[in-house]
Amino acid sequence: PDNIVDVQGTATQLAPYLTLSVDDLVRLLSNTNSVSVWLERGLSLENARAIRELKLPGIRLVKRPQRYYPQGSLAAHVIGIAGSDNQGLEGIEYYYDSTLRGIPGKQSREKDASDRNIPGGKIEFIPPQAGYDLILTIDSVIQHMAEKKLQEAVMASQSDRGLVLIMNPTTGEILANAIFPTFDPNNYQRVKTGDRRNIAITDQYEPGSTFKFVTAAAGLELNLTHSERSFQSGLSWDVGGGKVRNSEVRTVQNVSFLEAMERSDNIVFAKLAVELGPEKFHQAITNFGFGAKLGVDFPGEISGTVLSPYIGGRTLQWANIGFGQGIAVTPLQLLSAVNSVANGGKVLKPYFVKEIRDYQGKLVEEFKPVITQTAISKDTATSVSQLLRSVVVNGNGNRAEVDGYFIAGKTGTAEVPKNGGYGEERIASFVGFAPVDDPALSVLVLLFNPKVELAYGGVIAAPLFRDIMGEGLENLGIKRRQISKSRSSFVTVPNLSGLSPTEAMARLSANNLQWSLVGDGNFVREQTPGPGSRVTPQTTIHLSFQDKDDFEEVTIPSILGLSMRDASAKLSEYGLRIVIKGSGIAKKQSPSAGAKVPKGSVIEVNFEI
Repeated sequence: PDNIVDVQGTATQLAPYLTLSVDDLVRLLSNTNSVSVWLERGLSLENARAIRELKLPGIRLVKRPQRYYPQGSLAAHVIGIAGSDNQGLEGIEYYYDSTLRGIPGKQSREKDASDRNIPGGKIEFIPPQAGYDLILTIDSVIQHMAEKKLQEAVMASQSDRGLVLIMNPTTGEILANAIFPTFDPNNYQRVKTGDRRNIAITDQYEPGSTFKFVTAAAGLELNLTHSERSFQSGLSWDVGGGKVRNSEVRTVQNVSFLEAMERSDNIVFAKLAVELGPEKFHQAITNFGFGAKLGVDFPGEISGTVLSPYIGGRTLQWANIGFGQGIAVTPLQLLSAVNSVANGGKVLKPYFVKEIRDYQGKLVEEFKPVITQTAISKDTATSVSQLLRSVVVNGNGNRAEVDGYFIAGKTGTAEVPKNGGYGEERIASFVGFAPVDDPALSVLVLLFNPKVELAYGGVIAAPLFRDIMGEGLENLGIKRRQISKSRSSFVTVPNLSGLSPTEAMARLSANNLQWSLVGDGNFVREQTPGPGSRVTPQTTIHLSFQDKDDFEEVTIPSILGLSMRDASAKLSEYGLRIVIKGSGIAKKQSPSAGAKVPKGSVIEVNFEI
């Protein structure tokens, strides 16, 4: 500031190129207590050029290195952001800031009592030390694929957001951590702080039926149950002053434990939880790592919430925990627990960084798998794996199957707590691993608050899991083995449109198929899978009902030329749903614009770049 002769004139000339007002600039330029002051950082090239051409005394332009993310939004919630001084603010950038930053150099000179340099005095120069490089466990190909498919699924299901987490179940390496909507860390200021959180680690949710494998593992480990054990089930069960209900209308009085897992029977798992008792069940839950931080190398990890076993009078709450309600977990905790089943019972510490190297590429530190505790025995892990495999082969997880890869997994459709109870929002999910006998990948899929009618984990999350798992295993070079099912083992789904509930159930029963019923109407409005689909025996067909007088036809609008988001929004305005094929701009739609279809119908749209 001492070199500026005309403060007012300098401020007036600078103001058009900066975000500061003339008055603010006058105040800064009049500061004689500092040798120098920063006026603004991150100037555009055009504004920097214009200021340089002004040739104002005392005004200097300084070029400074700035963190840049060439892959844009890829793995943004993992990598995090760096600030204007290249300091890590969020994510891996923050957690490993001291490792990445290095040590600045400095130069010292010999000075006199007046703080002036002594001519010919001693000068000492300490060179800077470059920061280290991090090699992440993230597989960029799998991460990109997961982000793309997640975006399509979130938009097609009209969900608020979505998450895909992929790990190596035998090492604890996190191979992909995709969240949509995402952001560009080069322009992170445009996104709210809450939307930049890595919800896989910093947020908790009630897992619903995906948690049933934990209850199963506890019962098997303590020899309280086995696959063929018979349980009495039904529509509801009175326990602890409340009721546990099954989601399906179909009534079954006696069901084996294997069938209960395949059908995701709430009452059976509630009964097993009560039989276990609070202390033993709590111990089994914490053995998997729930209720504590896993120690992942990422900021903001939370512990989740597990009910204390030492508070009496909570039989209903423990019954609910048996089927994943009343317990809160992080997505990372749930997938880590599935990993324990896949790897023979070990709880592994999850991690994002596998190597630290210096600026010449020399290895400084390498991170190896760390076993933190044992969740279950190897025999129990094998038994739970077989149960999860049966969910995919014979149960409501059939849409997750990938031929030749032998998927094991569990569906979930969890209610979201609200105001001391549960609201209308749901979380559709699927979690699993493959191949079941030699696991190479584990995957968790979450779709938050989907707004389609059949917002079940087995209907909308399982297909996303299937696509991601299939491509992920292929990318790792895992070869498919013999086709897991022959075509002769399939049955054809009959056309149930317009049938009454009694007629529809009779026809499904005749075809060795199961069902779930949605709505209070007298006639089938929609079925999933659709007529003509080839499925395995005992597959659950989801039926939605309404009265014939309530059928409403709408005219399909044209969405050609629109983006995926705009096309989804426009069809939603008309009460229609979308199935996305490809990416880019809408080029083809089926049925075509102008056709009349029932409200709620699905429109298939092909997108091209």
